[in-house]
Amino acid sequence: MSGYDLAMTTYLCKSEPDDYSYADLARDKKTVWDGVANPQACIHIRAVRKGDEILIYHTGNEKRIAGLGVAASDPYPDPKRPELTAKGDVKFPVFDIKPVKEATKTITLKEIKADDRFADFALVKQSRLSVMPVPKKLDTALRKLAGL
Repeated sequence: MSGYDLAMTTYLCKSEPDDYSYADLARDKKTVWDGVANPQACIHIRAVRKGDEILIYHTGNEKRIAGLGVAASDPYPDPKRPELTAKGDVKFPVFDIKPVKEATKTITLKEIKADDRFADFALVKQSRLSVMPVPKKLDTALRKLAGL
């Protein structure tokens, strides 16, 4: 956890590993986290700040935390979809992300769901949500379980 700043927020971002995996992020060294359209997930992306840490979660057949990244920028409008909401917010925000560390242990969604500490966590309660903040207490537990 070197460099982990307790003042920062941790988010969990889901990705289909066949589309873009943690290994792809590690290879590319930096990417734009884009393609999110769910309004609730976009609200969370608008709150991301440079330096916030990101648990990368693989969906699909894996359903596991694959690694840790860091937001390399504040959110900004997706150049491919620069629309605004009725309130004037960026409708489809994106942010840059860099890899930090690959998970050294496998912690699956099944194991997370079986652990009562995570009963109220959005990953368990809102299975379709692709971006979510991770409460500090759960962040610590998830990092330990994933070997981060």
